[in-house]
Amino acid sequence: MSTESCKHPLGAAGHGRMTMRQSQAEARRQNVAKRSMTKEAKQLSGLIAGLRKSLEAIHKERANAKLTGAEIGMLDERRNNLQLTIAALDDRLSAVQGLINLGRPHVIRVH
Repeated sequence: MSTESCKHPLGAAGHGRMTMRQSQAEARRQNVAKRSMTKEAKQLSGLIAGLRKSLEAIHKERANAKLTGAEIGMLDERRNNLQLTIAALDDRLSAVQGLINLGRPHVIRVH
């Protein structure tokens, strides 16, 4: 097989070699992704901190001796929902931080 019949210059046929422009574009994508994920990590941290404050407020309110059984049940339900939400956000934050630390950030599209 002759290389003359190939329309691509040698080495540019997608065999693992990147041109300088492709390399720069990839570096740009990586930088954008890292900034995006760093911003997401900060937002998640702030959100988790706010939810933990809400959880503390529920604990304090539940300690009130004047609550009825229904009110205690409602507070318990809110507490459980907050705990589940915090756990899910913690998992997400851990995943984002892990990707950043590994140097493998990518833009996560949520549809």
